Amino acid sequence: MDGQGKCRNIVIVGFMGTGKSTVSRILSERLGWERIDTDEEIERRAGKSIPQIFAEDGEASFRDWESRVLTDVLSGSGKVVATGGGAVLRESNRQVMLAGGWVVALTADKDSLIKRVMSSAASGTRPLLAGDAEARVTALLESRRRAYDFAQATIDTSRLSPADVANMMLNWMQ
Repeated sequence: MDGQGKCRNIVIVGFMGTGKSTVSRILSERLGWERIDTDEEIERRAGKSIPQIFAEDGEASFRDWESRVLTDVLSGSGKVVATGGGAVLRESNRQVMLAGGWVVALTADKDSLIKRVMSSAASGTRPLLAGDAEARVTALLESRRRAYDFAQATIDTSRLSPADVANMMLNWMQ
């Protein structure tokens, strides 16, 4: 947010399953701002799904797409941007996010996350969870423990509905 309490964009970061996509949808509707899910935008631009990008081009290629999309979408204003869970792994992405908007990290406890991501892991839409999804969530959580600390605000979504999370964010903006 700028000195007057206004923000150009809202950037929602967090581990997979914390509610980024759903909360971004609610916020964009309430604010009348454009909603951009970076994973959806990458798929649109690449012309293939994220699992395809991982399988055919590798994770590094996906991360390059992610950086380009973040830079492009955060150059404007009036957007609610939901990022992929790993978008914060590159320092350059964190700087782009902080320069481009108000960054809010969504968190949740491990049990809540596992419940939320198990169905998408089984359907193959989360390539980083291939194999033992519970073990992968545990390992990824550990490796990213401090990855979201750069955000200007943090909300634990474990026991909150997406609407409650959106309401908290809207109240903070006033």
